[in-house]
Amino acid sequence: MNRSVLSRGVLVGVALAALTVAGCGSDTPEPTPNGSAPATNEFASLSGELKASGASFPNNYYQAAIDAFEAVAPDLVVTYESVGSGTGKKDFGAGLNDFAGTDSTVKDGDGPAAGSFYYIPTVAAPITVSYNISGVSELKLSPDTLGKIFQGTITDWSDAAITADNGTALASKKITVVHRSDGSGTTNNFTKYLVAAAPSWTLKSGDTVEWPATTVGAERNGGVAQSISQTDGAIGYVDFADATAANLKFAAIKNKDGNFVPASLDGATAALAGATLKDDLTYDPLNAPGAESYPITAPTYLLVKPTYDDAETAKNVKGFIKWLLTDGTTVAAEVGYAPLPTAIQEKALAKLATVTP
Repeated sequence: MNRSVLSRGVLVGVALAALTVAGCGSDTPEPTPNGSAPATNEFASLSGELKASGASFPNNYYQAAIDAFEAVAPDLVVTYESVGSGTGKKDFGAGLNDFAGTDSTVKDGDGPAAGSFYYIPTVAAPITVSYNISGVSELKLSPDTLGKIFQGTITDWSDAAITADNGTALASKKITVVHRSDGSGTTNNFTKYLVAAAPSWTLKSGDTVEWPATTVGAERNGGVAQSISQTDGAIGYVDFADATAANLKFAAIKNKDGNFVPASLDGATAALAGATLKDDLTYDPLNAPGAESYPITAPTYLLVKPTYDDAETAKNVKGFIKWLLTDGTTVAAEVGYAPLPTAIQEKALAKLATVTP
């Protein structure tokens, strides 16, 4: 759904509700049909400004959610700048944002000091293996074949390993690997998956890795998607929302149960079902078991402070993120993200409640 349409729809509903109350001719709201008191908007009193920056992977969701939240809390202005997980973490450590988006955990040197933040999980989504090969509408790749392609061991689409995965030979064509050039949680999760699932993978994992000189770098998920769409023979990793918006084709990836599964929200939800939540609320759905699990499913988090310098900022951060984890989840699937399982959602809300001024 178009975000502006979504916002207008919510605003119309709010306006109609206001007219109904005004027309009843009394300061006391009419009771609901079952006699209970009418629902109140706990977020309406929020006011001020919140600034956030970070991962591009969840950007489409956060922008759509912010648009919808404006109708719920019109006096609170929330902005989220999609600059990549690496920059978002550095911004947070330097006190340049009120909260940060990241798809990867914080390491030494990332910016925030140990003990200065909480992880609040929000949504999850597939990392697609998107490709552009003229004449090829379906592509299957096993983890080890995928790893060899991205580290430059396999350089042509007619390679025997690709033929074995697909049961038929593709025409000879040079492979162009496209990757993120900026520090990225998407890169971190994609390479973590290859470490776990591809025995031949040698480039390790991280927000940045030493890609072969023959590969092509692009900034943010949108930049990778654009580069793939413009290059015949290209392949790259892109979040589901940006890949869908760019009309890219996705490879079906062989999962832990031996099934080739294309990227989808259903596949991501299946992968989340088997994820184990750690004490710090991080979890790893990569290479999850399950016949229908999409194996490159990635989490994303918001970094928040345990204690904020003033009460208004603490109240606003808690209010916006609480809405994001509850009412805001209805926006997620509309823009290409899987909501959290109830058990993870409840623990995220409990952690958020401990944030104090």
